[in-house]
Amino acid sequence: MSSLWSGMLFWLAAGLVIALAALLGVWAERKVSARIQMRHGPQQAGPVGLLQTLADTIKLVLKEDITPRAADVTAFRLAPFVVFTPIAVSLIVIPFAAGWAPLNSTVGVLFFLAIPSVGVLGILLAGWSSRNTYATIGGVRGAAQMISYELPRTLSIVSVCVLAGSIAPAAVAGAWRWWWIPLNLIGLVVYFISSIAELNRGPFDIPEAESELVAGYFADYSGIRWAIFMMSEYGGMVAASFFGAAIFFGGGLGFGGVAGVVLMIAIAVVLAVAMIWAKWTFPRMRADQLMSLAWKVLTPLALVQLLIVGVVAPWL
Repeated sequence: MSSLWSGMLFWLAAGLVIALAALLGVWAERKVSARIQMRHGPQQAGPVGLLQTLADTIKLVLKEDITPRAADVTAFRLAPFVVFTPIAVSLIVIPFAAGWAPLNSTVGVLFFLAIPSVGVLGILLAGWSSRNTYATIGGVRGAAQMISYELPRTLSIVSVCVLAGSIAPAAVAGAWRWWWIPLNLIGLVVYFISSIAELNRGPFDIPEAESELVAGYFADYSGIRWAIFMMSEYGGMVAASFFGAAIFFGGGLGFGGVAGVVLMIAIAVVLAVAMIWAKWTFPRMRADQLMSLAWKVLTPLALVQLLIVGVVAPWL
């Protein structure tokens, strides 16, 4: 198969995975938040409300796509795709099975950590191009937050790469040992919290807070373009969960074949549900608290984790 057809096939598969993740993710978030608030969540559309999100998606697709009169039209319409594309691209280096990834790159870890940074430009574009004060503030806050949390997130992964002696995700997953879990527990916590902040999800959702910034950088978006932002968020959850499962849990806890794939999916689902639980449990943080957590707490913790691994690694 030529590179062109392989690329087209991957883009189709990535789009379908992210669309499915958004459909199931919204339904799961509604159900989890309902249980936390002692409600039932969606019940009417389909079994246990599974078709409710599909109905909402059809509604969004059919809604009018509005562009503000004062907006920079080209940048405004392009921004959602600039946010979405890096999320889809990041899936290509994740080892979904033992020894296999769509792109088995020797620098896959760096690729996964670096490529979502392009989404910062999309968030800035979305806020600035709207010519809306709330959206602009949300865009600047979102960009500052994502850039700040990239550092502890990256450092948390470095400790695992030191143990594996590689920055190829498939090689890291293949070298995984069960005792890496307690040894890298601090790094796992830092990675988990930083990933939530990278996705601008609660309690780190001040850049798009409805009560403070009227939805922030996508305040003026509607219809399908608004839906693309939502797909990007849930696609990012999927990518972060699967990558975390591959790096910190060896994919399927060291198992190969179908059992390994099933275990990896189960671990990724647990991580995604934990992200949803965190959003609906903890109060939203102020902007100054959010930045202090990144620079004064998570980054030092990630450095401590790296120090621990640096001391232990020569003795292994």
